Amino acid sequence: MEEKWPLWKLVLIALPQVSVQVLWCFIGPNSASYMRHLGLTDSLATLNNIAGPITGFFTGPIVGATSDNLTSRFGRRRPVILAGLISVCIAGTLFSTSEYFMPEGKAVYFAAPMYWVLDVTINVLQTPHRALVADLATEEQQIPMQVAFVVLMSIGNFMAFSIMKIYKSPVDHMFELMFGICAFNAICVGIQFLVAREKPLKRDPDAPKQSACAPVLSVVDAVAGSPRLLYHLAAVQCLVWIGNTAWNLYAGQWFGNAVYGGDEKEPEGSELKIAYEEGISAFTWGGQGKAVLQLISALLIIGILLNTKIRPRLVYAPCIFVGLVVSILAAFFVGHSGTFAIVVMIFSVMPETGSFAIPFGLVATLNKRAEEEGKPVSTALQMALLNCCVTIGQQICTMSLAGIEAHMDLATALPCVFIVAGVAQAFGGVGALFLDDRPDGYDESESFSESDDYSD
Repeated sequence: MEEKWPLWKLVLIALPQVSVQVLWCFIGPNSASYMRHLGLTDSLATLNNIAGPITGFFTGPIVGATSDNLTSRFGRRRPVILAGLISVCIAGTLFSTSEYFMPEGKAVYFAAPMYWVLDVTINVLQTPHRALVADLATEEQQIPMQVAFVVLMSIGNFMAFSIMKIYKSPVDHMFELMFGICAFNAICVGIQFLVAREKPLKRDPDAPKQSACAPVLSVVDAVAGSPRLLYHLAAVQCLVWIGNTAWNLYAGQWFGNAVYGGDEKEPEGSELKIAYEEGISAFTWGGQGKAVLQLISALLIIGILLNTKIRPRLVYAPCIFVGLVVSILAAFFVGHSGTFAIVVMIFSVMPETGSFAIPFGLVATLNKRAEEEGKPVSTALQMALLNCCVTIGQQICTMSLAGIEAHMDLATALPCVFIVAGVAQAFGGVGALFLDDRPDGYDESESFSESDDYSD
């Protein structure tokens, strides 16, 4: 009989999601500013952010396929997580200390490519976490645990914005902050390893040996064999994350350089430097409020899904439309009002909350039921494929802003990216309304938590 893990243990196993989110939330909005701090132009500093989407697009599925098929005696997920943790600590240290060991003015030539390496290592670290929990959770625990991931992410976001408050200008203290974040990741992974127990994957001795290209071929097989719902979810995720990226990566610059009219490259104590620091302070307050709303909305979503007859698509679409509204407000109405900027930033989290809670929960449930029916499943791989579509959205947003910055100054360009975000979220919200999330043989008298199977 399959062991049923209590929810509190599953939450402890999912704990590294907090520390990974601290890492993403810290490095995301500070990366372009740090590149400018080291000497890159506005457009090139933004363009370097394509590192995350490009590396994530390829790394996630390959790591997912490798994890799904790993036959280590320590399990499928934990060896990959450990490798990711060690590599993150090394890459993070090299990235954040480049200005200390490189000649003056040359640090950016080391830090910029090292940022790409860091993004690869973070993707290696984060990819198996959801799959490890999905492996151990029962069918009825799948959606609660996927929403629990969003709750943990909101805690991680709050912690990251709180960490950014330690210094007035975080990019001037990149090493100190990165060192603490890497140590926190090590602690969370240590707790996860103390609690989790995996059954090693036993390969059929008569099965043919896999080639070095097996992970890539597994990606192709998973794409070809996935239900239509996954493709639809993937398209919606792509559109939603064009908007989410505008807020997650560029809201800090928007506050510091556009709303408050400052500049992080100016000398300490200058008027523009002080204005930038005030903008970053307002940004961190908005970020903390955003994390609190993410926590509240995640709990509200799980309550709706488990206790009402409302379909997931009718929860997801309104979340996306909230993002549409605040993006338009940021583009045309905020101007130089710090308070207004904080308010719209807080509500910008709604599409992100929905995009992590609902699509991943649907995939986990689909695969758990397929597993019980004896069908082959690739949970980590399919979740990685959803993350691939997230990276496409990130890429579109970053390339759009870099193109805009090539023709206008940073403070003028930043509000324009929210126009791009609003258009994308308008299409994403409409697409979410048409998700085929009905179970086979669905009875209108049954709630979401009682349904039998999803339609392909």
